[in-house]
Amino acid sequence: MSKYGPSLAVALLLPVVAAAEGTKMTGTVVCSPPSVLHALPVDGQPDHSYAVSQVKCTWTKPWQIGGVASKEGTGTGTDAISGNASQSSGTYVDTMANGDKAYYKYEFNAITKDGKPEKISNHKWEIIGGTGKMNAVKGKGTCNATPQADGKIVYECQGEYK
Repeated sequence: MSKYGPSLAVALLLPVVAAAEGTKMTGTVVCSPPSVLHALPVDGQPDHSYAVSQVKCTWTKPWQIGGVASKEGTGTGTDAISGNASQSSGTYVDTMANGDKAYYKYEFNAITKDGKPEKISNHKWEIIGGTGKMNAVKGKGTCNATPQADGKIVYECQGEYK
């Protein structure tokens, strides 16, 4: 052991631990109701269907990835619907302020009332690549979603990237 003891070893390891954790990111994005929605019922199973939908989103509080702010995006996904509950997953393509794209995969659960989302839970996302500066970026996190009366959904998201 060095004459400086364990405190020097801990101090030397801290930058490695911080680098392994990634860079923190937070932001707020608002998504409109689906502009495209196709649902197919499952024969013989009332209240059960599968749907494909697409939403447009705008960042009201952009997050930064490598110094580049998020701007707007499009989410395209599938929904397995049973009664008023659904499981959703898909791809979100984020257009950054410099024109680069970041690609995310996402999943969440939703409860609807009168055909509109009432509660969204377990929202997880993962950055899986992109173009330009976003090409080698990887990251993951979660969002807290708040459905609005007008059908829009406000996502408060947090996570980290490398």
